[in-house]
Amino acid sequence: MSNTQLDLYVTSSPHLSNSKLSTRWIMLDVIIGLVPVIGMSFYVFRWYAVWQIGLCLISCLSAEAVFESMRGRRPHLEDCSAIVTALILALSLPWSAPWYVSVVGSIVAIGLGKTVFGGLGCNIFNPAMVGRAFAMLGFSSQMAAGAYLLPADATIGGLDKGLAEILTQATPMTLLKSGNTDYFTQLISQTALIGQQNGSLGEASIIALLIGGIYLLVRKTVTWDVPVSALISTFVFAALFNMGPHAFQFGMAHVINGAIFLAAFFIASDPVTNPITTKGRIIFGVGFGFFTVLLRCFSSYPEGVMFSILLMNALVPMINRMTIPKPVGFVKPAK
Repeated sequence: MSNTQLDLYVTSSPHLSNSKLSTRWIMLDVIIGLVPVIGMSFYVFRWYAVWQIGLCLISCLSAEAVFESMRGRRPHLEDCSAIVTALILALSLPWSAPWYVSVVGSIVAIGLGKTVFGGLGCNIFNPAMVGRAFAMLGFSSQMAAGAYLLPADATIGGLDKGLAEILTQATPMTLLKSGNTDYFTQLISQTALIGQQNGSLGEASIIALLIGGIYLLVRKTVTWDVPVSALISTFVFAALFNMGPHAFQFGMAHVINGAIFLAAFFIASDPVTNPITTKGRIIFGVGFGFFTVLLRCFSSYPEGVMFSILLMNALVPMINRMTIPKPVGFVKPAK
């Protein structure tokens, strides 16, 4: 019997084999798509970004090797899934996160987010968001809004002027949470599109995220339905929840934020943890936008992307059941 492994891109039938749709190639595409985002994080946050990303990479790869060995299996680090988890987790963290936050978050992401479910392809939650949620709840003071800012009494003489200005300004979601109606104008003046705003490492530049997202769409690594429905629904619900003369500004402010683009293209579109049909993925994207804006507007957290993704991941089995496609040639039986 041949030991050749057949790689399948699992979605609704019919199924066709394609060597270019192996796990490794899909993960490599995601890594390539993240290159502009990582490069911009290096440019904006300097050595802070290098430290966080390097720490998450080492921790995730080590955790993958240890947990797979504990299961009596050879670690398949060459499939690059642990690298993708590490990069997304690191890009969702603030520049100031202590080393132990990155290490613990990485271990939880691989251990509780993937291994306990049976490994890659069996997990129901996005592993990076599981690690991020644990870090958020376990180290709340190190992950709160103030963690993104240099302390008022900090000595910034060792920082160049551009980096010091970025690290001392409030994050976009903090400004929006305060009800600042001039936020949209401030956002453009801070050149969020090209990367001059504070926040998590992966939120610095929308242009970089768009370049990576478009690459994934062209390569068909992700489909259009989740990103498009997520972005549109975020704008619509943000405008509805802030009805008034500034509804459009609030809607745009919620969308023109790096966390939404990072989630829409690189996290919510994860083929393992989102629905298998186009209709189901649109429902997933709309639900993501709704819960993200709901949490941003009415919870104590300025950001809601992480919890929104985990909540929608939990609803995927129900969404799949609701959107089962009819087989070709199906005829409804007579009563």
